[in-house]
Amino acid sequence: MLGSNLRGVRGAVDVTANDAAAILQATKELLQKMLEKNSIEKEEIGAVIFSMTADLDAVFPAKAARQMGWNDVPLFDTCEIDVPGALPRCIRVLMLINTMKAPQEIRHVYLNGAVVLREDLQL
Repeated sequence: MLGSNLRGVRGAVDVTANDAAAILQATKELLQKMLEKNSIEKEEIGAVIFSMTADLDAVFPAKAARQMGWNDVPLFDTCEIDVPGALPRCIRVLMLINTMKAPQEIRHVYLNGAVVLREDLQL
């Protein structure tokens, strides 16, 4: 996109269990909400970084994006450090997009129990 800016869209969701189906379903729901809230087209996505807490290891969250047809989007999975008191079974996403939107126009998405991570955004 000519004249576009690189912006980051953040999101997080907690997962009910360390189960591949639960991880993939929660990740797909989060990604879809991030697209909807920001009117993002797949072609605008530059890359997506997924992180998950150490108590989730049944499947890579990026597999959900591949199942959604994001075959030409660079994806990266990583595991977070185990911080005492951290939200358990949590997947976080940083989606880098090419857009003309200003930073204050970006809508970050936190679902289910993960809303506690950014209660300031839940106005």
